[in-house]
Amino acid sequence: MESRAVTAAPGSAELEQYRRELTGYCYRMLGSPFEAEDAVQETMVRAWKGLDRFEGRSALRSWVYRIATNVCLDMAKGRERRARPMDLGPAREPVFENLATRPETTWLEPVPADPADVALERDTIRLAFVAALQHLPPRQRAALILCEVLRWQASEAAELLDTSVASVNSALQRARATLAETDVSAAPPELDDADYELLERYVKAFERYDIEALTALIHEDATQSMPPYDLWLAGRDDILTWWFGPGIGCSGSRVLPAPFANGSPAYGQYKPSESGSGHDPWALMVLELSGGRIVEFTFFLDTERLFPLFGLPLDLDA
Repeated sequence: MESRAVTAAPGSAELEQYRRELTGYCYRMLGSPFEAEDAVQETMVRAWKGLDRFEGRSALRSWVYRIATNVCLDMAKGRERRARPMDLGPAREPVFENLATRPETTWLEPVPADPADVALERDTIRLAFVAALQHLPPRQRAALILCEVLRWQASEAAELLDTSVASVNSALQRARATLAETDVSAAPPELDDADYELLERYVKAFERYDIEALTALIHEDATQSMPPYDLWLAGRDDILTWWFGPGIGCSGSRVLPAPFANGSPAYGQYKPSESGSGHDPWALMVLELSGGRIVEFTFFLDTERLFPLFGLPLDLDA
């Protein structure tokens, strides 16, 4: 009964119009689509309950963002930052002995995000950029997202964060310096017809496990990571050595298109089942392209959580 009363409260429709942009904000803050969804839901609940106390001294959007920021800051307290394997150490040799997990590590997670929907924010939703944000203290992170991504004035961010404009500008300066140290490259241009044709050739080559075709499609300096394993590989030679060595079990995989992840092409990979019949979910494969080649592979192996988020089936017929 309480839930129906809150939902029906005057102003709830006005709050709901901000749900989508708040989800993007909370995702950049927290590095997880699941935590972002929880944060937005908690924001909406607090806002619905507090509508009768909203006095209109600030815009409704600013008021809701203040609540969302506080929710995210609370969630980030005492927690290790979300990371990618390349954040934790150098690339290593493509041998099975280097394949290990870090139970204490919380991994960055992808979010469905089509480049057509994030055209103006494409650089700031990429996996590399969101991972770089996690290097920042939470309040610096909030200041940077508000001012650099959402284009708020420093005075607006200062009011939201209950601080001074000078403090916001100082936080921005430190945040920019930290991001510069992470060496986040600019996002490649939007995909064109040639890129989509490249992706079609890649999917066919991967399903055939055709080493010659794959060699022609992968950049010589490409990288690969496979969360939750901390191993990452640098260079086409090491990637293919892995695929045709320790990763040979992926030969015969089937690949289904998925919604774009963080503005990049994504696919569901189903590996031949060890039972000898059919295919089992193996990875959400996220690719980055540049210069007519694939330059980065991220295989997210938590299919039980990610496949439903990306609309991919957990069961695939033989």
